[in-house]
Amino acid sequence: MKKNGFTLLEIIIVLFLVTLILGLSTVFFAGYLPSAKVNATGREISGMIRHARSLARMNMESRTVMIDLDNRTYGIEGLGTKSFPPDALIRVIDPFSGEIIRGKYPIVFNPTGGMSGGTIILSWGKKVIRIETDPITGAVLIR
Repeated sequence: MKKNGFTLLEIIIVLFLVTLILGLSTVFFAGYLPSAKVNATGREISGMIRHARSLARMNMESRTVMIDLDNRTYGIEGLGTKSFPPDALIRVIDPFSGEIIRGKYPIVFNPTGGMSGGTIILSWGKKVIRIETDPITGAVLIR
């Protein structure tokens, strides 16, 4: 007489292995989420800087991207602000003032294409993103 099916012990072993694999994969992939938030924030800031530059040229008026290091926000003045990820460290390297870690830092775009601004550095653990602006061309680079 042949019996079809699984024994209780086989089912328990399979459930244990599935639970173990899911538990380990959750711990493994959880480390990527904060880094993904910092990457997304870096891309968003660079896009916002490019947008401010375009608005300044198109409307023939100065536009300012304000980085508020104390309140941990950033945005184009007059168009709203967004928040940095909670555990990300933010600092700005200004070509004239050096490293800035407190206060408000403006990146100003003139209608003629000129700008003033430095390098924004976002870091989360070992992950570091540098958002560099070229004062001559107004180009934005993410490294």
